[in-house]
Amino acid sequence: MSLTGASEPLELTILMPCLTEAETLATCIAKAIKGIANAGVTGEVLIADNGSTDGSIDIALKSGARVEHVKVKGYGNALRGGIAAAQGRWIIMGDADDSYDFSNIRGFVEKLRAGNDLVMGCRLPVGGGTIVRGAMPWKNRWIGNPILSFIGRLFFRTPIHDFHCGLRGFIADGYRRMELNTTGMEYASEMVIKSQLKGLRMAEVPVTLYPDGRSRPPHLKPWRNGWRHLRLMLLFSPVWLFFIRGLVLMGLGVAFSLLIVAFGQIHLGPATLDVGTLLVASFSFLLGFQWVAQAMFAKRFVVAQGLMPASGGLSRILHSFSLERGVVVGVLIGLAGFTLLFRCLWAWKAADFGPLQYTENLRSLIPAVTLLMMGLQLVSASFQLGVLDLKTNSTPA
Repeated sequence: MSLTGASEPLELTILMPCLTEAETLATCIAKAIKGIANAGVTGEVLIADNGSTDGSIDIALKSGARVEHVKVKGYGNALRGGIAAAQGRWIIMGDADDSYDFSNIRGFVEKLRAGNDLVMGCRLPVGGGTIVRGAMPWKNRWIGNPILSFIGRLFFRTPIHDFHCGLRGFIADGYRRMELNTTGMEYASEMVIKSQLKGLRMAEVPVTLYPDGRSRPPHLKPWRNGWRHLRLMLLFSPVWLFFIRGLVLMGLGVAFSLLIVAFGQIHLGPATLDVGTLLVASFSFLLGFQWVAQAMFAKRFVVAQGLMPASGGLSRILHSFSLERGVVVGVLIGLAGFTLLFRCLWAWKAADFGPLQYTENLRSLIPAVTLLMMGLQLVSASFQLGVLDLKTNSTPA
């Protein structure tokens, strides 16, 4: 239901996803109506109902809200359906559990009016927010939310301090540019990540989180949903998921391999590093290369699918890469490994194919096999990236 005349365009929609929220829904709607009046905007309160069976729909209608029925289950689906039905050019969304004060939305409206595409509430003290005693479980307050928000800021260089605040506002046009895909609780993280990746303007507003007004437990499952948020961040950041740790493993593998090949046994206190360490270093190097290649595959795919923009250091590396260059370098590395392997075979022939000095032989044989495998993997990875580069024509002949 619109809070203005039928012919008056709406500036704001306050959207609440709803699933059996009869205890608190009327209070939230009343606060939202007051908040629209306090902010001096034209607006509506919209309830995106996801299958309530406790009378929530009747309560919403009697309280002056409009109801959009979203049949597909899931937090993200409920929000997506509600946003599609919203009539305001600005949308402020929040949970219908009375944990947020919808009567105090002036800060969101001011930030949206200033041209920000996404305005996040911040419950954390670092962003000026407040968490009332008993409003958030200790594991969420001191472990889950701070750690996940820190990871999000680190991975995506976003100014947002509280990734998972349920009270947030955005411009309808900016939301369409986010192109969100998830359907569960990780929808909240995807909104922040996509806004950053697509260069949308973002701002924060300090908010207060109050204790849940319902007598039943919340729908949130902290460990399961926390993992889903973290998984999404990792999938959207192949640099952190694969590339950086791959480079670290490759660097360690090269360093230890060169030391042992150049100096033989190395004594570090009571430990002696020799061919066993060389074998582990070679494994580290090859595994690291696999992760680096996987990062490039993932980056190329998500860019091609339009899930991420072609920006960042990894994109610059991919831009300079070509199938032909990869194959040439891979063949050269493979030839170097084959040459070393041939020397090992020649030494074995000189010994009439009999027993060889164990450690001396392995110090040559392990690098030879490693280089040969590296060359073959680089050729294979080059062709894989070439396949991802193929442009397909979907127009029927």
